[in-house]
Amino acid sequence: MSPSRVRVSALDRTIGLLKEPPASPDASAGYLDLLGPAAEPPPSLAQSMMRSTFLPRIYERVWRPVGFNLAKGWPLGPDTAAEQATARDWLGLAQPADTAKPSATVLDVACGPGNVTRALAAGVGEGGLVVGLDASETMLARAVAARNGSGDGEVCYVRGNAVDLPFRDGTFDAVCCFGALYMFDDPWGALDGMVRVLRPGGRLIILTSRRPVALPVSRLTGEVLRRAAGFTVFGDREVTNALTSRGLTAVRQHRYPLMQLVAGTRQPPAKHP
Repeated sequence: MSPSRVRVSALDRTIGLLKEPPASPDASAGYLDLLGPAAEPPPSLAQSMMRSTFLPRIYERVWRPVGFNLAKGWPLGPDTAAEQATARDWLGLAQPADTAKPSATVLDVACGPGNVTRALAAGVGEGGLVVGLDASETMLARAVAARNGSGDGEVCYVRGNAVDLPFRDGTFDAVCCFGALYMFDDPWGALDGMVRVLRPGGRLIILTSRRPVALPVSRLTGEVLRRAAGFTVFGDREVTNALTSRGLTAVRQHRYPLMQLVAGTRQPPAKHP
C-alpha cells in the first residue's frame, strides 16, 4: 500500500470519529483543519511561542530533549526514548520491536511537531490509528513533513482545539498529552475532554509540570508564571486527584524534579444484575 493511500485512509477514519464532520473537509495542508481562519482569543506567551515559526524548527532536536530531560532530572531521570517507551507501556501499546501490536485507536493531544505521535504509532499494529491534534499551523506543518518521510502507518493530524476536543464520546483506546496541560487556559476542562473521548477501559497518560514541595516560594512563583506567561505549575496531588475525581482508576505517577508523569484507566460502567 502506498503512503498516499495510507494517509487517505487515516483521514477518512479520523473524520468518522468527529462529533460534527465537516461537509467539505480541508486537508490541503496535509492535516485536517477544523479551525480555519476563525478568530481566536489572544494566546498567552507560552502559546505564542508554540505557534511561532522559529520554535517548531528547534523543538524536536533542541528544545524538547534538552528542556524536558533536564526537568526530569537528567542524567538520573529518563531520556526521551525511555519516556516514550513508558508511554507506550502505560497506554497498553507495544514496543517497536514487538511482533504483536494492538490495533488501537490513539489520540495525542497538543501533538506539536508529531514526535510523540510517531512514537505512539510505533506501538500500534495494522488496523490501528494514531491521531495527533494541535492548534498550531507551524507545528503541524513540521509534523506532516516528518510523517511523510517516516514510513509510519495510520497517522492523521488534525488542527483543532485541545480544550474542546472535536471527537465523539468514547472513541479512543488511549489518550496521551505530553508537555501541554500546563499551557492550557483551562487545564481541567481539557482533562474533562480527554476523559470524555476515552472509551471505558481505555487509558490516559499525561506528562506535565511539577511544583517541588521543598521550595517554600514555589507556589507563589507558580502563580506568577500562570498570570504572566500562561504556564501552570501543578502540585504533586493536583493531577492524580483530578484523574481519580473523574472516575479513573489504577492511577500511577512518576515524579521528577520539575515534571510528573501521571496515568489512569477509565472504568467500564457498572453491570447491573
